[in-house]
Amino acid sequence: MKNKEFKSLFMLMINMFVVMMGIGLVIPILPYYVEAFGASSFELGLLIAVFSFMQFLLAPFWGRMSDKFGRKPLIAIGMFGFAGAEFIFAFATELWMLFLSRILAGSFGSAVMPSAMAYVSDRTSSEKRGHGMGMLGAAMALGIVVGPGIGGWLAEVSLSLPFLFAGIAATLAGIFSLFLLPESLSKEKRMEIEDSADRSNQFSQMWHALKSPVGFLLILVFGLSFGLANFQTIFGMYALHQFNYSPSQVGFIMVLVGVIGAVAQGGLVGRLTVRFGDERVVLGALLLSGIGFVVMMLAFDFVTVIFTTCLFFLGNSILRPSVNTMISKLAGDRQGMIMGLNNSFLSLGNVAGALLAGLMFEWNMYLPYSIGALTMFVGFFATVSWLSRRKETIKTTA
Repeated sequence: MKNKEFKSLFMLMINMFVVMMGIGLVIPILPYYVEAFGASSFELGLLIAVFSFMQFLLAPFWGRMSDKFGRKPLIAIGMFGFAGAEFIFAFATELWMLFLSRILAGSFGSAVMPSAMAYVSDRTSSEKRGHGMGMLGAAMALGIVVGPGIGGWLAEVSLSLPFLFAGIAATLAGIFSLFLLPESLSKEKRMEIEDSADRSNQFSQMWHALKSPVGFLLILVFGLSFGLANFQTIFGMYALHQFNYSPSQVGFIMVLVGVIGAVAQGGLVGRLTVRFGDERVVLGALLLSGIGFVVMMLAFDFVTVIFTTCLFFLGNSILRPSVNTMISKLAGDRQGMIMGLNNSFLSLGNVAGALLAGLMFEWNMYLPYSIGALTMFVGFFATVSWLSRRKETIKTTA
């Protein structure tokens, strides 16, 4: 990779790291913020859900804007908007300000990811593109891992300090991008993309995709995202009410499970799929995730909480890339569109899971985990049935 290309990629990695860190540091702190404002767990779910909902709505829009106006301005706009959202959260004095912050964070944060990925596509050959995307993915994974730890640690000083830190980091990243990041998309190329753009709307694409062979897997993506949101939304609140853990303790647990997830995705998934195949790995991961939800409800001290959450995250970390691989193999020459819809179903699952988890926690703190376990087990049996029908279809058409 050339020196200029490496510098551009490194700057993109910094942007993605800062955004994902800002998202991750919320996890151990948000329940304590909500308690300080006298809000309910349902309102906590709403705060998390509105972020994902804005991503679902605006990510396709930002992607089209980057095709029209270039990648650099959209990356800079996204970073400055995300920084503003973090500052609003830090200085919030009313609950509505927290909602405003989350709406803006989801709206502007969703501008960075598609623009950064498109930037990599612009600047790399097909042979090197996988490496570039992998480096962005590594930066994102690192941000999610580091974020909860930074958030939990800084929150011991002040609950607002993590958001001030994230806001300053995002502002600096935006300034560097604006002045140092070269544009990757020429004006001529922008005109070509605009002329050849698919004008069908997002909801029409989703409907057609659901009727295609990849439809079941998109529903499965929704289910696994829904299940994970049931865990992430209420874990901090659950740890506070059940064990009286501090933000730093919750942050430590989230960092630990994040490291396990990153190691599993980087070093375990490939070996498992080579040895057992994508289908068996997906089925095994669904079972492991469901079992992880069940045993989490049996945890009774810090060690067992760590063990059970790590068990769940191990299954979930194996599941997501394995399902994505199956989707990619069925997408054919529609990789971009299908993977975009994959992200849309992921965001929808986050919205639904966060809302339901917050509501169910009001009734019983174990209900979100029970619903998450049921989702994974239903997904397992539905996948077994789908695979069986698919094999029969292949036999009859052969």
